[in-house]
Amino acid sequence: MLIPHPILGPRDAQEFTYLGDAALMLRPDPTQDNAEAAFSEYIYFRDNPVGIHQELWFHEQGDRSWLVVTRNTTTHEILSAELASDVKRKQEGDQ
Repeated sequence: MLIPHPILGPRDAQEFTYLGDAALMLRPDPTQDNAEAAFSEYIYFRDNPVGIHQELWFHEQGDRSWLVVTRNTTTHEILSAELASDVKRKQEGDQ
């Protein structure tokens, strides 16, 4: 499987380490009243969707960047890959 790295171009998936759901970037606010419950859910409950899903991949054997890869989990087709830092900036701009 080739991952279209936004800076380096197509890279073999073996260069990467898969972390999981990209929702991990949406860490709960520890100052909120419900922080304990929110962190419990954040740590222990994960979606395992079928179909199009955003995932975190770390380019361990390359430039050591974090990517958000949008992938179809049934066909393994990769629809897009963005730097996680760019995705995070967009999310913060939406708030």
